[in-house]
Amino acid sequence: MPLKTENLEDPALNLTPMIDVVFLLIIFFMVGARFTEEASDQQFDVQLPTAAPLQTLSREPDPLVVAVNRSGQLSLGGRQMSREELGSALQQARSAWSGQTVIIRGDGAGSYQSVIDIMSLCHQLQITRFSLAFQPESDGSGKAEQ
Repeated sequence: MPLKTENLEDPALNLTPMIDVVFLLIIFFMVGARFTEEASDQQFDVQLPTAAPLQTLSREPDPLVVAVNRSGQLSLGGRQMSREELGSALQQARSAWSGQTVIIRGDGAGSYQSVIDIMSLCHQLQITRFSLAFQPESDGSGKAEQ
């Protein structure tokens, strides 16, 4: 005797894939509408003017490096000069930028008086930002101590 079974539950419709498709279509149309807004700005063929890139005026200049060799000869930027030429070059740099920095590189075996003369010259020209260059001693392992 065959048993007859009845399905008491109605089949349920799964809406999850349909909602996913609807969301994908909404996103597609939103992105497509965004591109058309940008394209409407470019409907005319316009040649835009050109300009050279600008440098900011507030950038601090590089420090000037004054080298003093063992015999007391001076050089600025690799060019040898007298004390008077150095003074006029430093004065010109000071007038262009009031906070000009000067680095004095004196030879370790040279006369200390030559370095003091450059420091005095900076003081006379009201250059207050100057420093002495040095090389840190190494501990023998090749690394410099700080």
